[in-house]
Amino acid sequence: MVDAYLRQSPLAHLHLAARATTSNALPDAGVVLAEIPYLSQFVLRGNADNQAFTAGIKKALKLPLPISPCTSSVDKTGHSHILWMGPDEWLIVGPSDDQAHINSSISTAFRNQHFSLVNVSESRTLIRLSGTQAQNLLEKGCSIDLHPSAFSPGSVVNTHLSHAHITLHRLNSIQQPTYDLYVHRSFAEYLWSWLEDAAREYGLDNRSK
Repeated sequence: MVDAYLRQSPLAHLHLAARATTSNALPDAGVVLAEIPYLSQFVLRGNADNQAFTAGIKKALKLPLPISPCTSSVDKTGHSHILWMGPDEWLIVGPSDDQAHINSSISTAFRNQHFSLVNVSESRTLIRLSGTQAQNLLEKGCSIDLHPSAFSPGSVVNTHLSHAHITLHRLNSIQQPTYDLYVHRSFAEYLWSWLEDAAREYGLDNRSK
């Protein structure tokens, strides 16, 4: 785990927080963009057919393990998620200060079981996209069917947006369509710039903190 004082967002040089001022806020913007950096992210591998494995995850993280393709689970606070990435692979996401807890809880729960847990927190950042035009914006560069009947709240998919590989997660937001885009550090600036450019016709509000 990287020391806190050494951590730097891959978008830090864009000074997004300084640009997200009250004077620049657009209350009627169709698209809202925000970077949410420094999240705890772990790739978990294990056997979903093993009841002891699924029960252990629920006990350790207080979250059920999603075993249906392209689904997710979320805790009551909405800050922690488990995303289905494959038949034996999941992405665990939590607050920035949760790395030690996630690692110790799972390691303790599976001390005598076969599993893999890899900390990938520094390998990518999260861009949160919301607003009434968020789906239209994504459809400019993504081939996935994003209609709510096909990609409902809670859905997860690994795909490409323009030329960037992303993990796309639609949140369970009742206020407006909200999507989390997990992108690797090397593509973060490219993707942010593409989103800003593609959003101009809808009105853009940057709310990064």
